[in-house]
Amino acid sequence: MSSGKVEHELSRGEEISIINLIDCLIEHAFVINASDIHIDPNEHCVKVRLRIDGMLYDVYSLPKNIYEEVISRIKVMAGLRTDEHQSPQDGRFRNSISPNAKVDVRVSIVPTYHGENAVLRLLRDVREDYTFDLLGFNALDQQKILKALRKPHGMILATGPTGSGKTTTLYTMIKHLNTRDMSVVTIEDPIEYSIEGVEQIQVNHHKGLNFANGLRSVLRQDPNVIMVGEIRDVETASLAINTALTGHLLLSTLHTNDAATILPRLVDMRVEPYLVASTINIAVAQRLVRKICSACKREKVLTESERFGLIDALRDAGVEINDKFYRGFGCDECVGTGYKGRVSVNEVMVADASIKDAILRRATAREIKKIAMEHGMTSMMDDGMSKASAGITTVDEILRVIYE
Repeated sequence: MSSGKVEHELSRGEEISIINLIDCLIEHAFVINASDIHIDPNEHCVKVRLRIDGMLYDVYSLPKNIYEEVISRIKVMAGLRTDEHQSPQDGRFRNSISPNAKVDVRVSIVPTYHGENAVLRLLRDVREDYTFDLLGFNALDQQKILKALRKPHGMILATGPTGSGKTTTLYTMIKHLNTRDMSVVTIEDPIEYSIEGVEQIQVNHHKGLNFANGLRSVLRQDPNVIMVGEIRDVETASLAINTALTGHLLLSTLHTNDAATILPRLVDMRVEPYLVASTINIAVAQRLVRKICSACKREKVLTESERFGLIDALRDAGVEINDKFYRGFGCDECVGTGYKGRVSVNEVMVADASIKDAILRRATAREIKKIAMEHGMTSMMDDGMSKASAGITTVDEILRVIYE
């Protein structure tokens, strides 16, 4: 997993070039499809970890005597203050990997006990050919999403923990809606990717521009579609509901465990149940799981003890368990992990008449989920086990992401 260029630079001792070291580190992360570089100072050294397909791996150990120069170089690249060491700082820069490849890097620096910690996130463009199928949505769920996108007003909400692919899903919806006869505006914190033809607004708390204020301003420009990065407070929730009621299609995210919990969560944010029932079109919940590396994928038949263990773990999920699954055994292609790339496991809940009735009587999330599944919703666990049976991912990965 280590890079020869980085190792060579580290071996130069006092002649080391910090500029080359940082460039080689970013290039290495880019080439192996890492999403983040973590530079963590300890008492005697500096650990460098790379996040690949959602998992962190120790890759390098830097000598402590070059640590301050490394942080200063990153600050200079991101346009941050090099004389500030006690406050968090955030910045961004673009780095050239090759004459034909550039990568945007978002930087977060935070003071810790042993010095400043730096996290560099590599932002790759959302692929032009991204489709709901490529993201991992099954055919039935794709139909539900496309039907909801054809409606001129209402709300489409995505939910899941940080790093679960919600932004990519919303961007894929935006790209589907982004035609010359539609006005599409987004309010984001931060803007992850630039989309041609879409007006994207960056939240700026220092200037008083938050999601709520941005949404008020955007409404004066009469857009057809609005994407709000996140509904995180009562004011934004109320404005989002009113926006959806007044003839706009609004896309946003919430942090809940599943699709059904979105609806009681909005009620908890002091939105009247009848307003929630009137505006919600669909709710999408998702997680990202690692895909089995196709180069080293092999069939795996469950032993009797493994099967009983799986039945016990999934006792309350109500999913069918097969005997045959797959796993990756590790190769050069997947850097020995057995996984390469990620795909979403998801559930798409349509707010039909039965769901709306449940909202109006303030039903619990458990009741709402039961009704949704009776009306054809595929749960995340069902979707995940289906992908495991098809050899896309492993059972261990499904249990890790959904249950842990």
